[in-house]
Formats: sequence, C-alpha cells, structure tokens
Amino acid sequence: MCDYSLHALKSRPARVGERLLIRQFGTGTRGFAAKEDWTTAVCLVPGSELVFSKNVVCARPDALLWWLRLRMNYKTAIFRKVNTEERCVHHDALEFPDGYVVLLTCLYEGQEATVLQLPAQPTTAKKKEEERFSVYLD
Repeated sequence: MCDYSLHALKSRPARVGERLLIRQFGTGTRGFAAKEDWTTAVCLVPGSELVFSKNVVCARPDALLWWLRLRMNYKTAIFRKVNTEERCVHHDALEFPDGYVVLLTCLYEGQEATVLQLPAQPTTAKKKEEERFSVYLD
C-alpha cells in the first residue's frame, strides 16, 4: 500500500526488475512512478530491495539548512514503513545499509531506482498465521 497522501491516486504494486522514478504527485508527497506512466503511483511492500542508478540525494532533515542536499553514500536501500501508529503522517521510507532511514517524500524528484527483489510472502493461511504471531527470542 502506498503512503496515505497517495490513496486518492491510481496505484499498482511494484514488480521485480521494474525501473521506477521518484515523482512529485501534487498531493504534498513524493513517491515512485513507472517511467512509462507518471500518473500511477507504484507501491512497494515493506522489505523490498532497491538499487538506485546513482547515490541517493535527499533534503536535509534540519530546516535551517534546507537548501543543502544530503547525499547518501549508497545506491541500495530497503523500503520500510515507519510511524505506522500515527495517522496522517508520511510512512514510506528507505533504510540504507548504515541503518539511516529517510522518508521517501524527502528524496529529490527524478531519481531512478530498480526493484531488485520483493520480500517472500507466506504461501498458505497457516504460514501467514504463524508469521503473524512469531516472536524473536534472544
């Protein structure tokens, strides 16, 4: 599912190997769109792995230096959902190899990413139920 501010737009799930662009949809947020169809938001499942064509560039998180761009030292990232318990805030984010998390809406428009892989999905109802209640014990 895409970020809350993209729910009014036409959307579809991402496919492995697909090339996506960061796009401003005019709803107050940025998200992914396919290169061939800029009007449809492409939604990722948490855990999806992406590789960008260049090192990722995003807006700085501090408002004082808003004109400076933050350049990540990475081209790969994992799609995550953050702040899920809060309504009407952005949830779509990218986690980089160093653990740094950036909201997707903070990325500059026009950057290209390829979907490397989607997370494995449970194949049966029983496995879905087991996964839902699985607990990590140290």
